[in-house]
Amino acid sequence: MSSSSTPLRSEYDALVIGARCAGASTAMLLARAGLRVLAVDRDREGSDTISTHALMRGGVLQLARWGLVDRLEATGTPAIRAATFHYADEALAVAIKPRDGVDALYAPRRTLLDPILVEAARAAGAQVVHGTALAGLVRGESGRVVGAELEGIDGSRARVAAPIVIGADGLRSRVARLVGAPTEREGRHASGVVYGYWSGLEVEGYHWHYRPGVSVGAIPTSDDRTCVFVAVPPPRLLEALPGGVDALYRQVLTEAAPDLAAALAGARLDGKLQPFPGTPGFMRRAWGPGWALVGDAGYFKDPITAHGITDALRDAELLARAVVRGTDDALAGYQAARDAVSVGLFEATDRIASYEWDLDEAKELHKRFAREMATEVELIGTLDELPAPEVATSRRAGVASVPELVR
Repeated sequence: MSSSSTPLRSEYDALVIGARCAGASTAMLLARAGLRVLAVDRDREGSDTISTHALMRGGVLQLARWGLVDRLEATGTPAIRAATFHYADEALAVAIKPRDGVDALYAPRRTLLDPILVEAARAAGAQVVHGTALAGLVRGESGRVVGAELEGIDGSRARVAAPIVIGADGLRSRVARLVGAPTEREGRHASGVVYGYWSGLEVEGYHWHYRPGVSVGAIPTSDDRTCVFVAVPPPRLLEALPGGVDALYRQVLTEAAPDLAAALAGARLDGKLQPFPGTPGFMRRAWGPGWALVGDAGYFKDPITAHGITDALRDAELLARAVVRGTDDALAGYQAARDAVSVGLFEATDRIASYEWDLDEAKELHKRFAREMATEVELIGTLDELPAPEVATSRRAGVASVPELVR
């Protein structure tokens, strides 16, 4: 069934469905706290996925706290030390000042970041298996989720018991659907996005361009590539899809970022342009009897603010702490903390994705978003250390129990 040489157990302390940013981080933290953890993902290990790549200060702070920034730097992903906001012809540069243990931002390709997190999860003792999907949930007599049925790419099946099943399986989460997780907050707006990776393009730092009805971003990422995206209201993208998105991409670049459009004439597009038609954001109920949601499975907002990976890493830690405590009250506290730090980010993003703003309002929305991110960093800074990996080793040997670890 599995891509792992280690056979599956029949029972774990936690089962995580999805092993990308949110799932692998959650598995790593739970394993570091001493739990027996299985994380599965239907995709091939190291495969790519749609992403804005950009890590904000809170995301880098999480990786630093977990001891993973050095591994990220070793991939050659460039350090980002400035972000420039272009409002028509006005450019406002913002330096990334050393603060809160962070002196640079990063925007790694997911083919690099996800494996770093998976490797860290395995090093902590989690079993991570790719090519394995969720076939169904197992419930006890009371209706509580008590495990899952898993299916390998060869069609083989295995039943795994766990007191908590965590859905980290993305925007269209099967876990969320099977448990009937209600949507508790809905966005009204979305961006239609077209993006591509360019080599031979000299870009220093993040660049965000705004003109009425359109936006453009340039994000230096790994392997000397720059992710360049254009974003418009979805109807404009959908109108362009039948004839291909290349013309729309060039048109929006010329509208919103003419200097960047000119620079691309001397660069090379690697592969094809990729469209994302957009979907309004949402915040789902994040927990229930025997289950929890993390990452896009529980909370998704429009990619125009490039904050999704930071959300995933932050919420992985909030959830892991609740799971280690092992009570419904703790899981309720996870959702309360997630919502408290996310609602402002969610609302500002939804308004930006409306494209109904003028440039003065766009500036104010970005200032509001920056204030919300500062609050997020403050929250992360208040978190104490999780149990050390050597404690997790004792747990796997049967020396410690979960209650002992959280005293």
